[in-house]
Amino acid sequence: MKQRTLSRPVTIKGNALHTGEAVTLTLKPAPVNHGVVFKRIDLSGAPEIQPRVDHVTDLVRATTIQSGHAKIHTCEHVLSALSGCGVDNVLVEMNASEPPIMDGSARPFVNLIIEGEPVEQDREREYYTLDAPVSVARGNSSIIALPHDGLKISCTSADDRGIHTQHLSLSIDPDTFVSQIAPARTFTIYEDIEELLKLGKIRGGSLDCAVVIKGDKIMSKEPLRFKDEFVRHKILDIIGDVSLLGLPLKAHIVATRPGHAINAELTKVLFERLQEQRKRGGARRKGALRPTPAMDVETLDIRSILDVLPHRYPFVMIDRVVEVKGDEELVAIKNVTFNEPYFNGHFPGNPVMPGVLQLEAMAQAAGVLIVRWNGWVPRPAFFMSADKVKFRRPVRPGDQLRIHAKLTKVRNNKIALATVTCTVDGQVVSSADVMITIVDEADLD
Repeated sequence: MKQRTLSRPVTIKGNALHTGEAVTLTLKPAPVNHGVVFKRIDLSGAPEIQPRVDHVTDLVRATTIQSGHAKIHTCEHVLSALSGCGVDNVLVEMNASEPPIMDGSARPFVNLIIEGEPVEQDREREYYTLDAPVSVARGNSSIIALPHDGLKISCTSADDRGIHTQHLSLSIDPDTFVSQIAPARTFTIYEDIEELLKLGKIRGGSLDCAVVIKGDKIMSKEPLRFKDEFVRHKILDIIGDVSLLGLPLKAHIVATRPGHAINAELTKVLFERLQEQRKRGGARRKGALRPTPAMDVETLDIRSILDVLPHRYPFVMIDRVVEVKGDEELVAIKNVTFNEPYFNGHFPGNPVMPGVLQLEAMAQAAGVLIVRWNGWVPRPAFFMSADKVKFRRPVRPGDQLRIHAKLTKVRNNKIALATVTCTVDGQVVSSADVMITIVDEADLD
């Protein structure tokens, strides 16, 4: 199965459910292995956010992801539509913090995707195929994921009173998703509305975008689209939340009374298993030749650095990463010794580390960061340019170069801008703004 993107940009406008803000959302085509990326064009620097479970920050009646100061609330319907329609690579531009709720289902986003005309790309899609059962439980809710060749979801939805208990089991493919899942609207219990308003939620809610259950009565602007519309929407949410794994999933999910919190728990367990397999080299993207570190790693030794970067002796300019701060910042060290080969000629009797190699050390630290940004999937990082380069004092044998790198902007998950500062014994010795790009190893030829 090939990866897919859209043929053209497409736009939809509406109001958000929880913030009530007016928002414009645009889906744009993206290259292979780009994945789904949200971009907040209303914020300074237009920050981008990858929808991954390790970026989830809030799960109260919606799924919220955050990277740095940028957040995306209620992303599950958009993600469900993209996943259900088999769209792998797309840039989701938004001028607010939450997608429009539209009619409370994923159907408007499916229609938008169809308008954008999905097209195959020249790279195979990678799946995460579950190889052993996984289960999570929370109160009276539970989810089990079983090995299966494809995505199948069996779901039981019920409220505390047992009035609206529904069950449905479906194998999920684009045709089934579009016709059987996408039209199902979000719903809530009437008695929960006041508490949600106190929490600052559903400020844009109305019967135009949700079904309200009051006792044994259904409050809706139109008749139910399915007699079991509630369980279908629960399946819709599961598809969106499980897409935070970062890869399409092959498994049979059996869910009882699911919600965003327990959906995220399952996805987190799957994510950790995926990262462990990648660390062992057992699950890699096509073209990736090296194992990858765990997502929550805080340091990297030289072996891990060699797994992440393509450089080798005598051009490895960082010896260790001593601190990883999320996706955007790290501290690395370079131990400068008299055995460095360049000291033979730079300079005899007065050894000084060349400024260009200090700059290369800065670029390699930024290279580690952009690979980290992409989930440690190892792709060669290339040094593109440098600006505001300054050398303040000599670096000599015996010094330890401490390299602090911070991403300031990432474009399409491939091109990164970073500010890097090098210090020795707490004193700044050099600094620069560098630009790095990563490419697929298959494209190097």
